[in-house]
Amino acid sequence: MSETTHDAMPTPAGGATAADATAAAAAAVPAALSDAVATLNDTTFACTTDATSGYARALTYTTPHGDFHTPMFMPVGTSATVKGVTTRQLRELGAQVVLANTYHLAMRPGIDIVEAAGGVHRFMHYDGPMLTDSGGFQVFSLADTVKLDADSVSFVSIYDGARIRWTPEDNMAIQEAIGADIAMQLDQCTPYPIERSFVEDAVARSAAWGERCLAAHKRPDQTLFGIVQGGMHLDLRLESIRRLLEAEQRVIAAGPDPVTGAGGRPFGGFGIGGYSVGEDHETMFETLGDVARALPAGRPRYLMGVGNPTTLVRAVGQGVDMFDCVLPTRTARMGTAFSSTGRMNMRNAQYARDFGPLDPACTCPTCRDHTRAYLRHLIKQGEMLGAILLSIHNLHYLLDLMRRAREAVLADAYAEFEQAWLSSPAANDY
Repeated sequence: MSETTHDAMPTPAGGATAADATAAAAAAVPAALSDAVATLNDTTFACTTDATSGYARALTYTTPHGDFHTPMFMPVGTSATVKGVTTRQLRELGAQVVLANTYHLAMRPGIDIVEAAGGVHRFMHYDGPMLTDSGGFQVFSLADTVKLDADSVSFVSIYDGARIRWTPEDNMAIQEAIGADIAMQLDQCTPYPIERSFVEDAVARSAAWGERCLAAHKRPDQTLFGIVQGGMHLDLRLESIRRLLEAEQRVIAAGPDPVTGAGGRPFGGFGIGGYSVGEDHETMFETLGDVARALPAGRPRYLMGVGNPTTLVRAVGQGVDMFDCVLPTRTARMGTAFSSTGRMNMRNAQYARDFGPLDPACTCPTCRDHTRAYLRHLIKQGEMLGAILLSIHNLHYLLDLMRRAREAVLADAYAEFEQAWLSSPAANDY
């Protein structure tokens, strides 16, 4: 994998914190291990650091379906559809990477159908980069039906009650058949709160499965991201990173399988999993920055399952590059909109005779063409168009927010951008 970093990461005003020093010391071994990875040449995928501003970064990542630029929010198309929004509309809104979910596609319509269609891009008619989650989060959320051993996870399908068994190798084969540009390793996501011993076991299992996924992965036009676990424990998260990078080094040293071509490549980036699982955001931010900055500088850092606007702005400032969440479309279906004046509940009577745009500061089609009164009417009547229009707005809002965040990084003005956001009414979005 070709990785280019232009400048060393500058230290934000005020100097490094004690936690920064702890993270740097604990990550010293992973950083050394990752140096060799940077020399690998893979013309299909490449990551370039375009600029930094404090800890915030602007990356360009090359995939077979085009480049994407960070910071970036990724709309979630769980079952090969972003609910209520066409792929043409996604492109017009400025979406870059779109997600699909391995668990749901494997259950319905089934991998054989997606593969027969020519892969997920052709199946859903999206020509940009795509990413598939491994389905691990969905599997482990079915706690009452999950059975674990060192080799695999077994669970009961929510669709037909069938008992399914996945090994890391099975999961890689499924994601390769789906054919997204980026696959995610199978991991164990921990709930919150949970005892430390449970998290320790999940860290060990996720690292071992990450190594098996990387060794089994063979599709040349797809890259694989590892996933960091560790709950809210900084030491366990740093241990997770160390284990993943040591595993990566072993897979690289072993080289590709001479028959199947599997293995021999590095992780293309890293997901940061196990946050936003019940804890408040301040608890997450106690460790998130140290975790992000302990990861290799030359690859993307992806905070999984987080989509609140203010949380995105703050996380970018801590060194995170990529985000996904169902929040913008799920809250839209409940009648809620993000806006420059804070979160809006469109069921409220105050909008019944309000003939102004949803958000005067927004340029999306919903705000350009429709009034608050009309949108409230649609939501109150249960019309599907109401959810569609709010989904379009909320997606545009997050996509545009990350576009502006990138501009701030490129201008080396991210601290000012973040402070302006936090001081604005838009930050009232919980």
